[in-house]
Amino acid sequence: MAVYTQLTSADLEELIGHYDVGQLVSAKGIAEGVSNSNWLIETTGSGSGGARFILTMYERRIDLGDLPFFLDLLDHLAAKGCPVPRTIHDRDGASFRWIGPKAVALIEFLPGVSVDLPSPAQAHAVGRVLAQMHLAAMDFPKTRANALGADASAKVLAECGTQSLALIDPALPATIGIAARIAAGWPQGLPQSVIHSDLFPDNVLMRGDEVSALIDFYFACNDAMAYDLAVTHAAWSFTAGGRAFRHDVGAALLAGYQQIRPLEAAERSAMPVLAQAAALRFVSSRAQDWLDTPADALVTRKDPMDFVRRLDFYAAQGPALFAA
Repeated sequence: MAVYTQLTSADLEELIGHYDVGQLVSAKGIAEGVSNSNWLIETTGSGSGGARFILTMYERRIDLGDLPFFLDLLDHLAAKGCPVPRTIHDRDGASFRWIGPKAVALIEFLPGVSVDLPSPAQAHAVGRVLAQMHLAAMDFPKTRANALGADASAKVLAECGTQSLALIDPALPATIGIAARIAAGWPQGLPQSVIHSDLFPDNVLMRGDEVSALIDFYFACNDAMAYDLAVTHAAWSFTAGGRAFRHDVGAALLAGYQQIRPLEAAERSAMPVLAQAAALRFVSSRAQDWLDTPADALVTRKDPMDFVRRLDFYAAQGPALFAA
């Protein structure tokens, strides 16, 4: 269960007492997530009915100096009608509080389920909402650089080294040169906004074929909107392990996005490279985690080859795939 810090009932009651959300009824640890502690909070609500929230304690992998960016972004997008959870501010107007040295935030709970094998209709809806989010974020006043771009992927793979990567899979060392080439020829001047940059199916809540919420914005940053579309395409359009491309799902995602925000010619021509870069981002992070995780650790390591297969597909099929 992803609860790294235990909070007593007294701790939770004291914390919830700083918000205008009623009295604490229950708090249940949430198993999902690997970086933070999360609880499903139920309160009596501020009106006649009860209310539910997500409480997050930030444990690792997040620079706490970035929290205002992430939390204010949620409020900005929600105010513009995007399906994202609002940040609940305390009675002093703060978007997060401290429990000892750790920051905590209370976030609106939105209903829905994550899908394991999305349908074309669901992918179309996600494309539409991603474009809506990009347009809504264009005037967000805060900025945050992308720390996980093409340069970072190339650097991580080079630091892992040929010999270590070969221990994971003999085909993996070839990605070092591919990543360096893509970083060196990175497309310039593409339209920018705030991007989610990690929109996997488990970060989208669905109700049927409709998107009820985009969640987990803790990799959000300023970058090319088409790159975010490429990341989402790589995350949604393949079967498990990246072994087969689902043409109907990929096409529906692109069509949904362009129904709201048509791609410019430069973006469309860059998509094959952006998609390869998206795959390399997860090749590099998974390879690094694989090498850094002790063999006896009680953690299931994610196979970087799942995204090498996506990388190979985009290298071979990308020009034709994104030309239509």
